[in-house]
Amino acid sequence: MENTASLSLPLDREALRRLRAGDRCLLTGPMYTLRDAGHLRLLEELSAEGALPYGLAGQTVFYAGPTPPAAGRPFGAVGPTTASRMDFAAPVLYRAGVVATLGKGKRSEEVRRACAETGSVYLTAVGGAAAYLAKCVTSSRIIAYADLGTEALRRIEVVDLPVFVGIDVAGNTIFEA
Repeated sequence: MENTASLSLPLDREALRRLRAGDRCLLTGPMYTLRDAGHLRLLEELSAEGALPYGLAGQTVFYAGPTPPAAGRPFGAVGPTTASRMDFAAPVLYRAGVVATLGKGKRSEEVRRACAETGSVYLTAVGGAAAYLAKCVTSSRIIAYADLGTEALRRIEVVDLPVFVGIDVAGNTIFEA
């Protein structure tokens, strides 16, 4: 992708300040996958402990439910889930220290404000490209919530995972008409 920022994970706040809504990026490094049911459990643990567990502070959370291994890769497919389903949790997680989330589709006004308030970003990936995105994943390990299957908290390593900045640290978004 021409005119694309190559970013190393975990993302630092300085790198995030340089990004603008609509920017194309390639992500390389560790991130975590988590979906709806996992977010409920994570919020319970955050509330009980007062801090993000599992080393999630400063990390990127990818809203994805990967499929089983295939073609010699950790997953057969790993695509972005509709991010608005996690809008109930994103502002809390940003305030607790998550620096970026990754999904597909528009986010709520509350999420947009939380990005601006905390200096976090929402990244978006193209839906329907799950088999291609799986080629960017080099490893996967379940961290917590194994009983949730595809919704377990996983630490994955990615190389050149293509994304766009959906909401930047100033709260600018690509989803406004």
